[in-house]
Amino acid sequence: MSDADYEAFLNKANEGTGETAATQEEKGYGTKGVNTAVPRELESVQETYASEADEPFEPVALNFVGEEVDERDFEELARLMAWSVEKWDPKGRYKSVVDTVKKVVGGEVKVFRVELSGAREEYYVVGVKDRKVLGLKALSVES
Repeated sequence: MSDADYEAFLNKANEGTGETAATQEEKGYGTKGVNTAVPRELESVQETYASEADEPFEPVALNFVGEEVDERDFEELARLMAWSVEKWDPKGRYKSVVDTVKKVVGGEVKVFRVELSGAREEYYVVGVKDRKVLGLKALSVES
């Protein structure tokens, strides 16, 4: 698929939003994933989430008060759904992502899906350590 074909596909997928692929790239989509220092292990992950966008996983490092993250902690994010790692990745395709986050947090990892606009959603693979939510997130586009 050529770049022009891909941009035409993105523009068609986003009809009604008034934005072209170039506008979206400038604006950026998604939620803020960092407001504190990011562990080096998270920055070194080179995995890509397979969807129509094939976006890379990005670090998540957010200050947090608590021992375990759950849906209530993310309630400001629209239409959130929490999944077990096994439900989100039953075949272990993203095992290195999950293993990296487990190593960084030294404990339990959960997956959260956040619906954005149109066919866009983000998947957060996170845990809690030292009063921080740490992990990785990736943008998914599914039309």
